Amino acid sequence: MPDSTVNAQRLLPEQLTRIFNGQFNFTSTAELEPLTGVLGQARAVQALQFGISMQRPGYNVFVMGESGTGRFSYVRRYLTEQAKQRPTPSDWLYVNHFSEMREPHALQLPPGEGSRFCADISVLLDNLLATFPAVFETPAWQQKKSAIDRSFNRRYDKALDVVEKLALEKNIALYRDSINIAFTPMFEGKALDEAEFAQRPEIEREKFHADIAVLEEQLNKELSSLPLWKRESGNQLRQLNEETIALALEPLLAPLTLKYAEHPCVVDYLQAMQTNLLKTVVEQLVDEEHSDAIARKLLEEQYSPNLIVGHTPGEGAPVVFESHPTYDNLFGRIEYSTDQGVLYTSYRQLRSGALHDANGGYLILEAEKLLSEPFVWEALKRALHSRQLKMESPLVELGRVAAATLIPQVIPLQVKVVVIGSRDLYYALQELDPDFQEMFRLLVDFDEDIPLTDETLTQFAQLLCARTTEEGMAPLTSAAVEQLARYSARLAEHQERISAGLADLFQVVSEADFIRHNAGAELTDAEHIEDAIAARITRTGRVSTRIMDDMLSGVILIDTQGAAVGKCNGLTVLAVGDSVFGVPARISASVYPGSSGIVDIEREVSLGQSIHSKGVMILTGYLGSRYAQEFPLAISASIALEQSYGYVDGDSASLGEVCALISALSRTPLKQSFAITGSINQFGEVQAVGGVNEKIEGFFRLCQERGLTGEQGVIIPRSNIINLLLNKAVIAAVSAGQFHIYTVSHVDQALCLLSGVEAGCADTDNVFPDGSINAQVVERLRSIAELDLVDDEAKTPS
Repeated sequence: MPDSTVNAQRLLPEQLTRIFNGQFNFTSTAELEPLTGVLGQARAVQALQFGISMQRPGYNVFVMGESGTGRFSYVRRYLTEQAKQRPTPSDWLYVNHFSEMREPHALQLPPGEGSRFCADISVLLDNLLATFPAVFETPAWQQKKSAIDRSFNRRYDKALDVVEKLALEKNIALYRDSINIAFTPMFEGKALDEAEFAQRPEIEREKFHADIAVLEEQLNKELSSLPLWKRESGNQLRQLNEETIALALEPLLAPLTLKYAEHPCVVDYLQAMQTNLLKTVVEQLVDEEHSDAIARKLLEEQYSPNLIVGHTPGEGAPVVFESHPTYDNLFGRIEYSTDQGVLYTSYRQLRSGALHDANGGYLILEAEKLLSEPFVWEALKRALHSRQLKMESPLVELGRVAAATLIPQVIPLQVKVVVIGSRDLYYALQELDPDFQEMFRLLVDFDEDIPLTDETLTQFAQLLCARTTEEGMAPLTSAAVEQLARYSARLAEHQERISAGLADLFQVVSEADFIRHNAGAELTDAEHIEDAIAARITRTGRVSTRIMDDMLSGVILIDTQGAAVGKCNGLTVLAVGDSVFGVPARISASVYPGSSGIVDIEREVSLGQSIHSKGVMILTGYLGSRYAQEFPLAISASIALEQSYGYVDGDSASLGEVCALISALSRTPLKQSFAITGSINQFGEVQAVGGVNEKIEGFFRLCQERGLTGEQGVIIPRSNIINLLLNKAVIAAVSAGQFHIYTVSHVDQALCLLSGVEAGCADTDNVFPDGSINAQVVERLRSIAELDLVDDEAKTPS
């Protein structure tokens, strides 16, 4: 336990910020070499290098850290460098599966060969259009077709000759055209028309009808084999066409078969294509009257490969970042067309996803977006576990798409997935998803801040050099770099560390460069950095300005001079959007006889959050152990953070609350020219708090507006000295003796400062010196306890 008799320490100006002594020994960043790696983050870099090098299944990477630490840019840059040294993955195409159209086949080709194969097929289709139907117009084909036709016609004519001869014997003529066969009566070698036939005797007419019936019966008998002749003729013509097509296709397909002989999948496809062409050439290119454009489109729909993924030889492995990881964007999709209101699709309407593009390389995803998309997380785990990439639609499985779909052949998946997310998400996945640890075995943890050493300061300057060079901004002077290092340490709230959040830093550099440009300066100097930071504070300072106005006008009651019992000024921090600022708040305490204990008003009205309530409970424990060893702690007291109408959390007010309560118990006035912050434990030791710079500057601004008297100051925990990085105005006021910053390590030290009276240190018998604040507290508590005892006796029946 710290010695409570040790006086509070008043800080010197040099203790209020980080001083750099010649650590930036250059005139401007133009003299430096740009930083090619990442600032600090040695552990993260080592983990990432190991994770990317480990090629076994399951060693996917989760990059953990806060946004703005450079995690994404470094990961992408490192993966790009590593990918150049990896082999370029294969091209993948989908082609028609002629025997089962709903199950397209996947072809794997070396990088660059996929687009070449597509081009070869395109040339083949052009040659098909040029070859057909011209091949059916050659004399050789015409002669063979004529021979088939003559053979059929001879049979047909022979049958008709038999009937015609019989008809002549019966004095009847046979007439035929391309469609019909008819019989006409004759008289004296001349065919009769209907009028002449009607004038013939009835007996002749009846004989003619009888002869016609006999002739028709004979005609049917002679032509009974006509369907057989036609079938035989059709088969002969089909065989002729197939032989002709095969002979015509051979010189077109043979070079392709020879060219891709080392790729059995392509050879098999070309053979299947040739077989299918034997059936479709006549239908699509000969019999149907299509324009060249329509014929070309029909051929493409059936035979042109669909290049899903294509690569350039020697380009290395792919690095793909999918910013919108929907199911379709990751796993690909099957598109549909409509024809008269009916949906249809084909292998040509398969579209690749990010996993197809990254196959054989690296895929970068953002955890928050990935987990917010339906079906995606479970599907990704299935794909990584099976090491297969299956293209399907989850809506089809749910029955929400009433259309025929495709079942594309699965593709082997070999990809390293790098997921970038926050710590909360990582730990949540670890706890809630049993598969997560199995799939993502590598953790890359980016720190929020970096130790401030000579090495990191050099890298910090080199990083600024790289950034200004990339963005085309002016170089920074060494003073500007020093100011930025101090600003970064302020963001980290530590004199020996700088923030890894580079986004804010780079924004300041960009804004400072704009200010420099308007001022016509060649280099960005410290004053430009200061102006940019001040402008940011002004832009977001509407709420803090309004609160300051209310304090100055008396709407918010805060005293900065005089003394009062049971009152002291606490220090709070408010965060409104991207604006964070300190605001003093009055802490008040009242004590009266009773046994209600210490009432936390904030908690009673549900404004005090758990950590604040914990601080008040610890305060109760401190009072009991410190003062009520010989009698019960039987008091009623209330503590409040005055004019606080929002939620209150954190225990940084507990030091001020215990001082206000002791002031109320001992009736000792506390100086209102001080503001105080700090957390305490049950032994009265003062512990560090957050936001100490904003808290100090918030009270300083109020005192500055009202006029600095030289008596004002703040009291902070001694352990917060390392966190001090105050602005120039506060440091200047401290240097001039107009404002003071004290540090304490025990409640008694804070009481001495606030009251101007010794708190008092107990002797070996646990007795405090007479007249000390602690002695007065003991006496007051004793009298209240005795009063409570008398009341209890009076209420007890005799």
